[in-house]
Amino acid sequence: MTLLKTKIEFLKGVGPQKAELLKTELGIYTFADLLMHFPFRYVDKTKFHLIKDIGPHSDGETVQLKGILRRMETITSGRTKRLVARFRDDTGMMELVWFKGANWLQKSLKVGMEYIVFGRVNNFKGKISIPHPEIELVANSNVKNALTLAPVYPSTDKLTNKGLDAKGQRKLMAVLMNKIEATDIPEILPDYILEKLKLPARYKALKDIHFPKNQLDLKQATNRLKFEELFFLQLRLLQIRQNRKSDLRGYAFTKIADKFLGFYNEKIPFELTGAQKRVIKEIRKDLGSGRQMNRLLQGDVGSGKTMVGLMAMLMALDNGHQAAMMAPTEILAQQHYASIQEYVDGLGIKVGFLSGSVKGKKRRLLLESLKEGEIDIVIGTHALLEDPVEFKNLGLAITDEQHRFGVKQRSKLWKKSRPYPPHILVMTATPIPRTLAMTLYGDLDVSTIDELPPGRKEVKTIHKYESGRMRVFGFMRQEIEKGRQVYVVYPLIEESATLDLKNLEEGFESISRDFPRPDYQISIVHGRMKPADKDFEMQRFVKGETQIMVATTVIEVGVNVPNASVMVIENTERFGLSQLHQLRGRVGRGAEQSYCILMTGDKLSKEGKHRVQTMCATNNGFEIADADLRLRGPGNIEGTQQSGTLNFRIADLAQDGKILQTARELAKRVIEDDPKFEKPIHERVRHYMEHYSKRVKGWSRIS
Repeated sequence: MTLLKTKIEFLKGVGPQKAELLKTELGIYTFADLLMHFPFRYVDKTKFHLIKDIGPHSDGETVQLKGILRRMETITSGRTKRLVARFRDDTGMMELVWFKGANWLQKSLKVGMEYIVFGRVNNFKGKISIPHPEIELVANSNVKNALTLAPVYPSTDKLTNKGLDAKGQRKLMAVLMNKIEATDIPEILPDYILEKLKLPARYKALKDIHFPKNQLDLKQATNRLKFEELFFLQLRLLQIRQNRKSDLRGYAFTKIADKFLGFYNEKIPFELTGAQKRVIKEIRKDLGSGRQMNRLLQGDVGSGKTMVGLMAMLMALDNGHQAAMMAPTEILAQQHYASIQEYVDGLGIKVGFLSGSVKGKKRRLLLESLKEGEIDIVIGTHALLEDPVEFKNLGLAITDEQHRFGVKQRSKLWKKSRPYPPHILVMTATPIPRTLAMTLYGDLDVSTIDELPPGRKEVKTIHKYESGRMRVFGFMRQEIEKGRQVYVVYPLIEESATLDLKNLEEGFESISRDFPRPDYQISIVHGRMKPADKDFEMQRFVKGETQIMVATTVIEVGVNVPNASVMVIENTERFGLSQLHQLRGRVGRGAEQSYCILMTGDKLSKEGKHRVQTMCATNNGFEIADADLRLRGPGNIEGTQQSGTLNFRIADLAQDGKILQTARELAKRVIEDDPKFEKPIHERVRHYMEHYSKRVKGWSRIS
C-alpha cells in the first residue's frame, strides 16, 4: 500500500506543475487517487474501419483507420488557418483537419508514412472529414495492443491545455499500471462474498477498469467495483443505525394522556387511514423505547403527514415536553401554524410561530415564552435554528421537506435539548425511490403513508400542445364559472431568469387579455418579488378574491387552496418529473374533480415525451420518483445534491438498484452476525472500515 501513498508529482510524466493541476481540478494527490479516478466511457479501438464504408450516414461516429498520409497543406480563409491532410487506405481517400497546432503538426507528421488515425466523423455539406484526430505512426505503435477499449477520463480546459486531456491521462494511467503489482492492492472483501457473487480480485478489477481487454472483463470489473462501493457504504449506514439504537439514549415518552386522547376522541376532523394509524404506532413505539427516534416519514402530497406529525407532538406534550416543527418557507410554516392552531383549539395548548418576519417586542416575548416553557408547540422557518432560540425542554423536532435544510443547519436543532437530543421526525412529500432511500436515509427508520384519505379523487392529467391553447382557456372559464380557481405555472430557472421572467410577464398579459376585469381577478407571484408583496398576492388567492394565480414554482411547496381545481403547467418540458408531481399536488385537495394540464411546444424531445407520458399515466409519486431517477440520475433529483453520499466514484443509483439491493442484504447479514467485525472472516472488512470511517463525516446521526 506504501506505493499507492506516493505523491502524484513523483509519477513519471507529471512533475510539479501538472501535479498542482491534478490536485485542484480532479482532487488527485497520490497514486491511489489516480488509480481510483475511473474512466466515464470507453472508445472501441478493437477494430479498424475502411474509408469506403464511411459516408454522410457516419456523421458523429467514432472510427479508427489505418492508412497512408498522402498530402498536407495549410489553407487560410479570413482569419482562420487550418491544416488539411489527405489520408488513404486500400479502399478510398478522406481528409483530416486541424485548426490548432498546424505548424507543429506539419513538422512532426511525415507524408508517405503509414498511420493509425482515430476520431469523430464530421459531415459538412456532404464532405466527410475527421477534425483533430488522434494520429500515431504504425511503426511506433504496437498494433496488437492498440486494439483495445480505450478509456476516456473526465478533463477540463485547464487540464487539456497542459496535455492532460483524455489521451494524456491515459498515458499517466498506463505508467501507473506498469508500476503496480498485485501485492500493492490488497483484497478488502471477504472470500465468501467473492465466491458467492463470482467477483474478480480487486487487483484484476482495477486493472481491467482502466485497460479492459474485452467487454466481458470490463463488465466484471465494473460490477465488482460498484458492489464494493455500495457494500461499504451500506455497512457504514447500518453500523451508524445499530450504534444509535444501542448507544444513543433519548427521552422515554411512555404516557398517552389528556392532550393526545382529548384530540383523538373529540377533535380529530376525519377518520385516519390505515397507513396513518400504522405510522403513528411505529412512532409511538420509538418514542416510548428510551432510545432517540430518528425516523423519515414519506408520503405523497395530501396523504396526511401533518396530522401524523401533530399526533407525535401531542405525545411529547403528554410527557411534559415541548415540540417544534420547521418548514423551509414562511408560507408553508404559516400554513402549518394555521391548521395546527385550528386542530388543537380548545385543548389548552399554546402554539407559537417564529420566522424572520416576526420582529421586535413580539419576537422577544415569544423567545421568553419558549425558554420558560409557556409555549407547547412552536412552528417556524429556519429562524428556529438561531442561537437566541432556547427551549425549556424540547422533546421532539419535526422538519418538513427536510431536503431544503443543510445537515449543519439541522444539527443546530439537535443541540437545543439537554440532557438528551430531541426525537427527530423528518417529513417529505417528495417521494424517494427505494434505491435512493436506502442510500440517503440508510441510517434512518423509514415510515411510508402509501394511501390517500377516502373521498380524494385522483387528479386527471392531460397533455396539450400550444396549438390547443384556446381550448384550454375555454376549459379554465368553465371551471371558474363553477366557482373554482386556477393556477398557471411558468418555469423559473436561474440560468435564464431574465428570459423566464419575460415568459411569465407575457403569459400574464395574454391571460389578462382573455380573462379581462372586472369579470376575472388575477394574482401574479414570482421569487423576485418582495416577500410582503408575494404574501399579499398569495393571500388574495387563498381567500378566493382572485380566480387565477399566474406564478413560478414558488407555489410548488406550501399553498393549500382546496377550491383550486385546475393546474396549468407551461413549458412542461423544462420541469423534472418530481417537480411536475409536486405542482400537480397543489390541486385535488378538495372534494371536486381536479385537472392538471401539461402545456408543451409542438416539438418535443424524446425525454420530454417520456416525462409527459409518465405524468399522464400515473399519480403514484413513488413510480414517478423511480422514473425521474432513471431519466435524470441521482445527482439531479431535487434535494439530493447536498447529501454527500451521492459522490460515488463508479456506482450509479439510477442503474444499479439490483447491485445496491444485494450490497444492502449482505451488509445487513454481516452487521447482524458480527457487528464489530471481530471474526477472522471479516478481518479485511474491519481493516478497511477503520480506514474508510476516518473519511466519512459524522453528520449521519443527525439524519
